[in-house]
Amino acid sequence: MDKEDLTELLELARDRSSEGRRTLVATIGDLFEGQGEALTERERALMTDILNKLIQEVEGVVRRELSQRLAAREDIPRELVLMLANDEIEVARPILLASEVLKDSDLIEIIRHRSMQHQLSIAMRRKVSESVSDALIEAGHVDVIKALLDNPNSRLSNAAMEYLVEESRRVDTYQEPLVHRSDLPQPLARRICLWVSAALRSHILANHEIDPTELDDLLEAIISDSSNESFAREEMPESAARELARTYREEEELTPEFLVKVLREGEVSLFEALFAEMSGLRMRLIRRIVYEPGGEGLVIVCRALKIEKPVFTSIFLMSRKGRPGDQKVDPNELSRVLVLFDRVKPEAAEAVLKRWRRDPEYLYAVQCVESSRGKSRRGR
Repeated sequence: MDKEDLTELLELARDRSSEGRRTLVATIGDLFEGQGEALTERERALMTDILNKLIQEVEGVVRRELSQRLAAREDIPRELVLMLANDEIEVARPILLASEVLKDSDLIEIIRHRSMQHQLSIAMRRKVSESVSDALIEAGHVDVIKALLDNPNSRLSNAAMEYLVEESRRVDTYQEPLVHRSDLPQPLARRICLWVSAALRSHILANHEIDPTELDDLLEAIISDSSNESFAREEMPESAARELARTYREEEELTPEFLVKVLREGEVSLFEALFAEMSGLRMRLIRRIVYEPGGEGLVIVCRALKIEKPVFTSIFLMSRKGRPGDQKVDPNELSRVLVLFDRVKPEAAEAVLKRWRRDPEYLYAVQCVESSRGKSRRGR
């Protein structure tokens, strides 16, 4: 840049006419075309410093037009781009949306120190890295986060995705853009479906007369149909015992008496698998029910399956031997559990067993929604 160029720029800066502003924008932009490679580092730094001071003195409309012209260019000094990116939003927006000169560290600083409108523009960039997404989410503006989720070119870390799925319980506007993201892990997509179903259940029960069990059946069926086959309901890969138990069921050899026989022979793992197959419960829940102190869960399952009292008594006594620690059965414990067995009606036990069979995540979602609504009512 020679003295004649500088004199021309200063004269144009003083010219307030529309034609003068347009010429100034064009001249500044042209300075970097054809000269960029010819300029030395010192000359380039000097020109950038002059332009910075010059641009700060011209009105916003000039800076806005200049920003639009320079946004797609990659040969612009980073200092100049940073100045425009930190300007008022009307000036900064084109740069924030399109400039490839800005680094992630630049964008994160702007997110932390500029306005929500600046954050919104960054969320809509053609490329948004995980670190920039994290900074936008940390800022906590709902509209910005929704724009980030709507942007198919934004990248989100697993931790960020987990956080936003949990937040979607509280912020409804996150739910739809989350489930439409191609990078949302399937277990998280299913979790959102559970939260939505639980909230819908609460609303329906509060406003319509419908049997809760029938509604749960319907909602769980919808969740099951909408879930991908990769959603595994079993916690661990099927064991040989579980496969064998399924074979016994398919061959119609799975009876209460057979359960007692297997347990008497010491085949504890096979007994657990058979009992799980017969009851339709998960293995982890079966182990808790079979060995828990008191035997209340075992009573409910056996009454629901219409297992006779003598068979139940045998299962209860022999299952105590599988407990850690003291394996002796207190006569009072046996007496109490048999009294409970007589009191529990099969119909009531069937209703409880049906609920236990439900997806634990669905039940947890329902519990959270009910608890949240209960707190809201108490706070009124």
